[in-house]
Amino acid sequence: MRLVAIKNITGVIRLRSGLHIGASKDNIEIGGMDQPIIKDPITSAPYIPGSSLKGKLRSLLETSVFMKNPDTRKSVVDGKPCACGKRTCPACTIFGSHAAPKDCEDDLGPSRLLVRDASLTDEYRTLFVNGLLPMEVKTENIIHRVKGVAEHPRPLERVPAGTCFTLNMAFRVYEGDSEELLNYIWKGLKMIELDALGGGGSRGSGQVVFENLQVDGKPVDLEGIRAF
Repeated sequence: MRLVAIKNITGVIRLRSGLHIGASKDNIEIGGMDQPIIKDPITSAPYIPGSSLKGKLRSLLETSVFMKNPDTRKSVVDGKPCACGKRTCPACTIFGSHAAPKDCEDDLGPSRLLVRDASLTDEYRTLFVNGLLPMEVKTENIIHRVKGVAEHPRPLERVPAGTCFTLNMAFRVYEGDSEELLNYIWKGLKMIELDALGGGGSRGSGQVVFENLQVDGKPVDLEGIRAF
């Protein structure tokens, strides 16, 4: 397989509501927050892991437009990402096949999409360094169905609404690849805007919008993209 291009996808991820992407329980300090967000271990600045964004993209696409592929549909019904490893499968081609069958003769090559960790934009990094971007704590609870009172409060750390992160992705193009593969990325990003990123999406967290989206310096308008 011959690599013919690597397209650079850039933009800004702006939070419309607080964002919670949880840290490993191994990182929770004694006396610290029960549900902290993931942070850079050196600067303590929040960031969005590339794995979180890529995983959300894949999940939304596999449970919608990629369901037309019989192999993908079978995997989704089983609650798993597609791993058929076939060249005709957009899910495996774009995101990679983690467990392709040994009898699969297709040579997919590397996954086409690379998603970098999204760090704070320069403006918001400066605010954070100067102590002007505090994280928020949202308390969630359960309402007792008889008493009608809130019980079992759970503190949830979130990056506050309005915060901006850098979007940086790369898309490998190999000889013979369909141009439609890249278009799936725009559909996936549009779906994330309609859905949510991170945890607690059904409870108000994780609403985002992608701004100043470009591929190789050329603007991409998600407003004109149909998600479904």
